[in-house]
Amino acid sequence: MLRNLFLTALTSLMLVGNLFAGAPTRDDKEKEVKIKTSAICGMCKSRIERNLGFEKGVKEADLDVKTKIVTIKYNPAKTDVAKLKANISKTGYDAEEVAADQASYNKLPGCCKKGSDMEQ
Repeated sequence: MLRNLFLTALTSLMLVGNLFAGAPTRDDKEKEVKIKTSAICGMCKSRIERNLGFEKGVKEADLDVKTKIVTIKYNPAKTDVAKLKANISKTGYDAEEVAADQASYNKLPGCCKKGSDMEQ
């Protein structure tokens, strides 16, 4: 009898836990940020989007090369805007007030550097 009571209680706890496990928490809501970059061409676009894709919490990144603005959808419980800007900087590009990491910038192809023929 004690065993049956224990199993019933355990089953009830598991069911209640499953009900709340799928409920989104306030911090899990997806956010979106737009960051101005120093990107110039399609290679820049690919590089920035790919590297942001490796950032924990980033769900989507899309760079508009014409405006140089990357739109990032992310989970604020896993990352924040400062980390996203640091990621872009470490990729070799300016991210608004965060300057490009010099060593990473030096490794960029010539067409991706400021003042190249590609820049308009």
